[in-house]
Amino acid sequence: MKKNTFLALLLFNGSLIFAQTNEEQTIKKIYNSALTNSKCYSWLDHLSNQIGGRLSGSANAEKAVQYTKAQLETLGLDRVYLQEVMVPKWVRGEKETAYIQDGKNKTSVAICALGGSVATPKNGLTAEVVEVHSIEELAILGDKLKGKIVFYNRPMEPENIETFISYGGCVDQRYAGAAAASKFGAVGTIVRSVNLRLDDFPHTGAQSYDGIPKSQYIPTAAISTNGAELLSKALTSNPKLKFHFKMSCQQMDDVLSYNVIGEIKGSEHPENIMVVGGHLDSWDLADGSHDDGAGVVQSMEVINIFKNLGYKPKNTLRVVLFMNEENGGRGGQKYEELAQANNEKHIFALESDSGGFSPRGFSLETDQANFNQILSWKDLFEPYLVHSFTKGHSGSDIAPLTSKPLVKAGLKPDSQRYFDYHHAANDTFDAINKRELELGAATMASLMYLIDQKGIVK
Repeated sequence: MKKNTFLALLLFNGSLIFAQTNEEQTIKKIYNSALTNSKCYSWLDHLSNQIGGRLSGSANAEKAVQYTKAQLETLGLDRVYLQEVMVPKWVRGEKETAYIQDGKNKTSVAICALGGSVATPKNGLTAEVVEVHSIEELAILGDKLKGKIVFYNRPMEPENIETFISYGGCVDQRYAGAAAASKFGAVGTIVRSVNLRLDDFPHTGAQSYDGIPKSQYIPTAAISTNGAELLSKALTSNPKLKFHFKMSCQQMDDVLSYNVIGEIKGSEHPENIMVVGGHLDSWDLADGSHDDGAGVVQSMEVINIFKNLGYKPKNTLRVVLFMNEENGGRGGQKYEELAQANNEKHIFALESDSGGFSPRGFSLETDQANFNQILSWKDLFEPYLVHSFTKGHSGSDIAPLTSKPLVKAGLKPDSQRYFDYHHAANDTFDAINKRELELGAATMASLMYLIDQKGIVK
C-alpha cells in the first residue's frame, strides 16, 4: 500500500515537473522566435520612416491603417478587418514661435501648441506673465490674472522611481490649465513640458477646455524645460516682462477613421476573446516610434510569434490597433460599444503603451484571485529579467472594456527614459533599440500564452 502510494506521488510530482518544463520550454521558444525571427522592428521602420506622425484624422493616420491591415493580412489570420470610428481632426498649422521680451531684449524659446488649442491672433499674443505651480494657486491670485499669460511651472518630481507617478503629479496643468486660467480672465497659458530632463524639446499632449464657452477659449502651448527655467529666472529679475507667442492651429470637423483588427479563432473556446493592442495614432511633432508605434508592432508581433511556432490558441485571440488614443480615446470607446452590441465576451486584454524599452513586468487591473495566479508565474519570467507584477493602470484603450470577469494588463517597460521622448520631436525611430522592442513583444506573447493555457479565475 505504502509502495503504491509512493509511486503515485512520484508520478504526480513528475507530471508537475514535466508540465512546468513545458511552460518553460514554450516561453523560451517564444523569446527565441522574437529575437531571431521577428518582424516588429521592420514594421516600425516603415510606420515611422515611410509614414511618419499619425495624428488622428490626418492622411498619415489613414496610411497607417492601410499599411498595418495589409501586414496583418500576410500573417494568415482567420479574419482581418477595419472598425469604423469618427475621430477629431486638429491641425497644428505653421511652426509655433515665441520669445521673452525683457525691455528691448527678445530671447527666443521653443514652444509647441497643445492638442486641441485654439490659435493666437494672427500676429501673435503678447502679455505680461504670472508664474504659478498649481491650478489651485489661480483662486488665490484672482483678478491679478486678468489680461495675463499664466505660466504653469510645476516640474515632474525626480525622486519617484516609477516615473508615471511623477507624470500623473503634474499633467493636470497641461490638460486642464487653460480652462482653469480662462475663468480668471487670463488670455493664454504656457505650460512647462512634462519631462524629467532639461532640454529644448517642447512636449505636446491633449488639453481640454472642459465645457467652458468657446468665446472663453484661450491659446495654450508647452514650453521646453530649458525655456521654462529661463522664463522663471527672467521673471525673478523682472516680474513685468512680457511673453509673446504665435500659433495657427485649428479644430476641424470630425472625420472617419478606423481601428485595425486581426483575429485567430479559438480552437476550444472561440466565444472567449483575448485582446492585445496599442494605439495607431501619434502626435505630429515626430513619428511616434515609442508612443505608440512600439506598442502597435509588438502587438502584431504577438500574433506573428504564435504563427511562427504553430501555436493554436484555445481562446479567440485579437490584435486591435486602436485609433485616437492621444486626443479623444474614441477608438477604445467604439471597440467597447460594438463589443457590447455584439454580446462579445472578453476574458483578457493586454496593452502596450509605455514605450519600446526593456520589459520589466506588468501592471494589472484584476481581482486578487487572478492577480495571485499571474504572480505565481513570476518565476517563469525572471530568467528574462521581467520581475515587476503590480496592481495598477493597464491601458487607456482597454479601459472602456466591461466584460466580467475580465483581467486587464499593461506591459511595463523600464520607464526612466520614456518621458525624454513622450509627445516630443525626438520620439523617432533612432530612439528605438531593436532588441528591447523584441523582448517586449516576447514578454507580451508569454503572458498571452499562459492566460490562454490556464484561463482566468472566475
